[in-house]
Amino acid sequence: MDELTRRSLIGGAAALAVAGRAATAQGGAPDERVPLWPGRIPGDLGKRPVRKVNDRSKTPGAPDRWTTGIDVPALVVRRPAQPNGAAVLLVPGGGYGFLAYDNEGTEQARWLNALGVTCFILLYRLPSEGWGERRLVPLQDAQRAMRVIRAGAARFGIDPRRVATIGFSAGGHLAGSLATRFAEPVYAPVDAADRLSARPDLAGLIYPVVSMDAAITHQGSRNNLLGPTPAAAEVEAASVERRVGADTPPVFLVHASDDGTVPVANSLTLYAALLTAKRPAEMHLFDEGGHGFGTRLPKTTPASAWPTLFAAYAARKGVFPA
Repeated sequence: MDELTRRSLIGGAAALAVAGRAATAQGGAPDERVPLWPGRIPGDLGKRPVRKVNDRSKTPGAPDRWTTGIDVPALVVRRPAQPNGAAVLLVPGGGYGFLAYDNEGTEQARWLNALGVTCFILLYRLPSEGWGERRLVPLQDAQRAMRVIRAGAARFGIDPRRVATIGFSAGGHLAGSLATRFAEPVYAPVDAADRLSARPDLAGLIYPVVSMDAAITHQGSRNNLLGPTPAAAEVEAASVERRVGADTPPVFLVHASDDGTVPVANSLTLYAALLTAKRPAEMHLFDEGGHGFGTRLPKTTPASAWPTLFAAYAARKGVFPA
């Protein structure tokens, strides 16, 4: 093990410990981790990646972890003090090359927990880390996650008819894929949970990668998901805007016009496809914000209002309480 890797692992372990102590200090229970697959993981070729955590934070007690090497895909459960029955599957981004665990996971769970929403942070496999059928690996985990959440509804204290998803950047692509490909058979059923629907009741896509079309996609996400030279059929199958159908759930879109990483054309293209299919959709475009802002924008920046706008939309659609 080289020195850089050793320091990353030690730093990541320390950050996890700090986060756990912080949760306890705030009265929250320790994180509960629920593995997605009870037996063999689909696409397991016998050599799993090694989990690594890189904490990029410069503020003590406020971790900013990037995670790679997801060897055991799982849900991290964050429960509110006063649950209202609503649930959200949180899908961090990272270009399908890492997971922005805090910016687009734990920090999102914090504001949702304050509203009484039970959160499930998805630790999904990264497609370029040695799994079979790489283009399906994240969607396998996302479908299975929705089914595991619904199968455990009584245990988690949630209503299985009020489960939304929120995805960010490449996680937005995965959440959008889940919203449009929830019924696609991408893995062999493993237990009774797989008889349940994987359709989210609402999808929030925040500065999402949508299309795999080379003209507007985020090239890193496309390369990690499909490889450097995907076939035309693979590009079409993985482009969310081409998968919208009559059963696509309501979609909430947020993007900044000055996003220099994922062009705003991604959200515009999907919104147009949703309108053409006559599916419920709401889109908010802001002139400033860039990319990857999560909930970290100053309150003086209009895009910082997106969580309030999302909560209002989820309430209008009956997923959050009125």
